[in-house]
Amino acid sequence: MADAKQRALDKIVSMSAEPRSLVTYWDQASEVLRSAVPHYTFPCWYTVDPASLLITSHYNPWMPELPPESLALEYYADDVNQIVDVARSPSGISTVHEATDGDPSASPRWQANIALGGDQELVAALRTRSGETWAALGLYRETGQRMFDASEKHFIQESAPHLAEGARRSLLFGEATDPEVPRAPGLIVLSRDWTIDSSTPGMEQWLHDLPDGDLDRGRLPAAVLSVAARAMRSIESNEPAEVAMARVLTRSGAWVVLHGAALQSGAEHRIAVIVEPAQPARITSLLMSAYGLTDRERDVTRLVLQGVSTAEIAEELVVSPHTVQQHLKSVFDKTGVRSRRDLVGKVFFAHYEPRLRDNEQRAAKDQPLRGGPAVAAPH
Repeated sequence: MADAKQRALDKIVSMSAEPRSLVTYWDQASEVLRSAVPHYTFPCWYTVDPASLLITSHYNPWMPELPPESLALEYYADDVNQIVDVARSPSGISTVHEATDGDPSASPRWQANIALGGDQELVAALRTRSGETWAALGLYRETGQRMFDASEKHFIQESAPHLAEGARRSLLFGEATDPEVPRAPGLIVLSRDWTIDSSTPGMEQWLHDLPDGDLDRGRLPAAVLSVAARAMRSIESNEPAEVAMARVLTRSGAWVVLHGAALQSGAEHRIAVIVEPAQPARITSLLMSAYGLTDRERDVTRLVLQGVSTAEIAEELVVSPHTVQQHLKSVFDKTGVRSRRDLVGKVFFAHYEPRLRDNEQRAAKDQPLRGGPAVAAPH
């Protein structure tokens, strides 16, 4: 990798470890990305629900509102370069020209891009090292510009896990600082001597529920100190910022996940620790309550949303393909659709487009963006 790209990657690694608002994070990542991979106008940044691989937000100041036809192409058209397909691919990256063997003229997606001034399209899934897709990236170039080359695609692949972690952390930061989010994650900032510098309003409740702590005597829970110490180690060793994580059983019997990251802005280094409930994917309970699906029908639907084939669903659930088809027939009856594609479209437009549109408005008002589906009445 060329020196310039290595410097850009180092910047992304550093900035992705520090919690900040998602819009701020995307703006800063865009600035770094432009120096390494030149592109038309502004990147299209998306957050994605890792449980369904459906879009939950879109950010592009040049296009504050994603055109409805773009979403229709994404979830109803038989086309290439769709986010769900890229997210499930081994490489996690695709261009529309590669996906069409160099002739994208038959692609409705490419035709829509041309109308907006773009010719080439590169889509990358932003997956963490553990394999969860939390976001996606779209880059474009005008007609007559050189193709995205191997070194540029390699740079994006190298950056993707860090961008995914940064997006995930920024969503958590937004939820922790958003007073309207019920049972929001908690955020605490510690100085180097482990005293509390600041915290969000709900963090005290989280700290009382974690084992081994005694706030009345000024003793923080061991899990908080552990992730904070691991994150601080990266500062003291001058190594790339480490994000420490731990899964802990609380006194009340619930599992939570702790994230510790070094804050390297300002004269003094500090540590941020975020606590979030380790709850199951929100899409599962939503599908059951909105459509009356059984546990197995819910599992089949979740995998269909991810673009998994019947044979692959059968293998994952350890049932026969015939059984999968029977479950699908029942799901179709309960949701009022006739095909897999219609099922994906119905779930997206009923429960994810409202979240995306709300996030577009929130981005315009500089409010925290939210992840996961919105609870809405089925229609």
